[in-house]
Amino acid sequence: MTTPLRIALAGLGTVGSGVIRLINENGAMIAQRAGRPIEVVAISARNRDRDRGVDLSPYKWVDDMTDFASDPDVDCVVEMIGGSDGPALELARNSLRGGKSFVTANKAMIAHHGMELAGLAENQNLALKYEAAVAGGIPVIKGLREGASANRIERVYGILNGTCNYILTTMEKHGSDFNAVLKDAQDLGYAEADPSFDIDGVDAAHKLAILAALSFGTAVDFDGVEIAGIRNIMAADIGQAKALGYRIRLLGMARIDDGKLFQRVNPYLVPESHPLAHIDGSTNAVVAEGNFSGRLMFQGAGAGDGPTASAVVADLIDIARGDSGTVFAMPVDEMAQSERAESGNRTGKSYIRFVVADKPGVLAEITAAMRDAEVSIESLIQTEKTEEGSVLISMVTHQSMERDVVLSLQKLSDSSSLQGAPVVMHLLSDED
Repeated sequence: MTTPLRIALAGLGTVGSGVIRLINENGAMIAQRAGRPIEVVAISARNRDRDRGVDLSPYKWVDDMTDFASDPDVDCVVEMIGGSDGPALELARNSLRGGKSFVTANKAMIAHHGMELAGLAENQNLALKYEAAVAGGIPVIKGLREGASANRIERVYGILNGTCNYILTTMEKHGSDFNAVLKDAQDLGYAEADPSFDIDGVDAAHKLAILAALSFGTAVDFDGVEIAGIRNIMAADIGQAKALGYRIRLLGMARIDDGKLFQRVNPYLVPESHPLAHIDGSTNAVVAEGNFSGRLMFQGAGAGDGPTASAVVADLIDIARGDSGTVFAMPVDEMAQSERAESGNRTGKSYIRFVVADKPGVLAEITAAMRDAEVSIESLIQTEKTEEGSVLISMVTHQSMERDVVLSLQKLSDSSSLQGAPVVMHLLSDED
């Protein structure tokens, strides 16, 4: 009988339990596709007594998951506990040093420590797999690492956080306020009790840093991602964008500019003609543009126990087949730290929204600051006074250097007319 791949599973939340259910339900088919059975032999979690809706009695319970690294009955460790450091990182290091292949859904750990862990894996000819860390059940890691490997990727970008996309598209459909939709998302389980990692763009930035490394062969550089979230977006912004023929989406964007790596997570105005403008709800979508393949788009569920468990088990099937390969599509010692591109050097159109006092001369003050910074205005909309006595002024610039847009806002930083910091979003274009 063919020797099974024996796995130890650390973390029995919704995804960890989903992995067990998937292997139990599809075990025979998985064995056929993998060439041998995949069996869970040991498990570990914080609470042994919690009902997880799956029978755990067939598996050896281990109180200290770090014991997996030295267990001779374990071939591969699956980590589903999360966190960039702490127990998850200790488990990853010890498992690889102990000769165990490693599968994780932990994007934060890969974004912060992926280069170190990749080096450990490649030095020992072990597999380090993380398909579930980016975009849930969408096979975008495999798509970039294998399917698009003959291409030079020109840029990679997309909707990388389902919580933010759910909030923005719900605001879009119903004209709702951000805070109200966030509360609904929390009640429905789409957003955490503390949603900061999602709505402030950090989760998307973790994923973008990983995608950039895969796409361009550069070292993972999470600290080089410029990050802005969605918490300051108003229903009025979405309405203005729609009037202009755009929809607002939080995008992660990465490309090589003149040999330097540009990475940014930011709300963008996406043209209604672009496929990403029609990604609704908690769906994720990633676009990679290859010099021979053209535009490739990966779309699907970015989270959830089923899709994420599917990605984890797909990695296990690869390991069972004997695929260790390179972690980031090329040997880690050939991945150089790329110089960071300055966003101020980029040229494009920007959407800027001001909340100002309702008094004479405010519009002239804003347009003068734009003129002095050499930023010209393509269109401008001024709304009626709000109940609080404020006025919203929204504008779209002509093609401008981003540093000039920043300079124009700096010129207004001491203005008593502005009631809060302006919101700046970029317009997605083929040159972005």
